[in-house]
Amino acid sequence: MIQMFHVTKSYPGDPPVLTDVNLTVDKGEFVFLTGPSGAGKTTLLRLVFCDEKPTRGQILVGGRNVARIRAASVPYLRRNIGVVFQDFKLLPHRTVLDNVAFTLDVLGTPRSESRERVLRMLKLVGLQHKAESLPLKLSGGEQQRVVIARALVNDPTILLADEPTGNLDPGLTVEILDLLCEVNVRGTTVVVATHDATLLERYQKRVIRLERGRVVSDTAQSEAVRRTG
Repeated sequence: MIQMFHVTKSYPGDPPVLTDVNLTVDKGEFVFLTGPSGAGKTTLLRLVFCDEKPTRGQILVGGRNVARIRAASVPYLRRNIGVVFQDFKLLPHRTVLDNVAFTLDVLGTPRSESRERVLRMLKLVGLQHKAESLPLKLSGGEQQRVVIARALVNDPTILLADEPTGNLDPGLTVEILDLLCEVNVRGTTVVVATHDATLLERYQKRVIRLERGRVVSDTAQSEAVRRTG
């Protein structure tokens, strides 16, 4: 589903943000991407989402080489990728329903179909009763669930979440991660960037650790070594 081969990302005058990264995330996997601030987690997700291009190396997403993709083709690729930012980026003067429907509106989905899909997604995240509320009337956890609903309403094959619980208290953190696990069980490939070690211990998923732009450990590789050892 996601493959990176010798990927390096650097900016003029600065040390590389990512250096010689090699990894594979299979269809239907749930992966934690972890490491200290500045390790390169956000940049890696932005490369997958085609928000950045690698300086060197190849990136395949669903079999397509995004390092060579034309700018005109990027929106089509992104239709299959949902993104959850730490900054919610909700439209403050639009209702919850309108915020979630925004992606479908951009794609030209008929309004009747859009409303049905949005309400179904709001039910999944437990917010169907908040459809006509404005974002500022919601709690932080509710706003994050709106963001997740918006990311999933187009039925993406991949969900990328960048520190999705960074601003939430422990109870809401578990609530959001449980929701992402449920989404994963339904078939979506999920990659979550986090520095929260308690989440890694609680959920026991595959963990890829970055330090100074390099992959320093991958529990999937460790497990493979144990099985063949």
